[in-house]
Amino acid sequence: MRVVRVAVVGGSGYIGGELLRLLLGHREVDVAAATSTRLAGRRVDSAHPNLRGRTDLTFVAPADLGEYDAVFLATPHTATMGRIRDYLAAAKIVVDLSADFRLHDPESYRRYYGRPHTELGLLGRFVPGLPELHRDRLRTADRVSVPGCMATAAVLALHPLVADDLVAGEIRVDARAGSSGSGAAVGPENTHAERSGALRVFAPLHHRHEAEIGERLGRPVLMTATGVEAVRGVQVLCWTRLADGVDARAIRAAYRRHYAAEPFVRVVAEHRGPHRLPDPKILSGSNFCDVGFVVDEAERTVLAVGALDNLVKGGAGNAVQCLNLRLGLPEDTGLEFPGLHPN
Repeated sequence: MRVVRVAVVGGSGYIGGELLRLLLGHREVDVAAATSTRLAGRRVDSAHPNLRGRTDLTFVAPADLGEYDAVFLATPHTATMGRIRDYLAAAKIVVDLSADFRLHDPESYRRYYGRPHTELGLLGRFVPGLPELHRDRLRTADRVSVPGCMATAAVLALHPLVADDLVAGEIRVDARAGSSGSGAAVGPENTHAERSGALRVFAPLHHRHEAEIGERLGRPVLMTATGVEAVRGVQVLCWTRLADGVDARAIRAAYRRHYAAEPFVRVVAEHRGPHRLPDPKILSGSNFCDVGFVVDEAERTVLAVGALDNLVKGGAGNAVQCLNLRLGLPEDTGLEFPGLHPN
């Protein structure tokens, strides 16, 4: 196949930088442009020093976006919808990493993002960018909306349980996230002096990603999120009750069946050892999501655990995996890096 010309819109942030890192190493892709309003005219490696020697690209202004085979949108939540028509005109394939087309219900969007959606006709037109649940649709999708990092971890951790009707009752998600999830535009609460050593519950109720999780699973979810002293990584602890007659053996069988053939989901549920449950530390830079579980049959509860790198499987890597599916390429093309240990 011919090399695919792509552009990264919003290329100066952390997600934009990860997109550039992955796409510059992708053998079927030519990165033709990266946009930035603030850094237009400056070299890409001035914002992403890890890319020194990998590219001579300079940022261009968003208004100078040309035509491409695919564009990736690493643009701010609530701002993307205002220019989505321009992006759809710029490329046949649009992969959106903002939140603006993740939810199909306009009232849910207004509740969680604080403003009405301005492109109601496009809601529901984007395929959810989660290959493990929507692989067949993604093979022909020209519009893709990549889910949030904590939503991806929680949905993948819970999917086998919900899909096989192994759990009942409410689902509670306790998420922990590294500082890069806040983005490159640092607010006063994310300076080193405020963040270092802190365990800050920044969303005690109704984190935005609970809407995505509930929509994907078809179940109501309650979610809490805490910032931890790490740069990368997400870990979610998901509590719910076992359905009648379900035991640990049935839970393990469901995870194995659903994820046996998945290239980027690994079931990690050992009985002993320091790495017996999913830990984001060993996943830095990789496109893996590790999922695991602990069953308390006496109390009839199950704890599902998910972990990933929020910038890769929780963002840029998942987007590239979706593009690979759309292009008919092996899903792991450009995504082979396994992570680091120790790290």
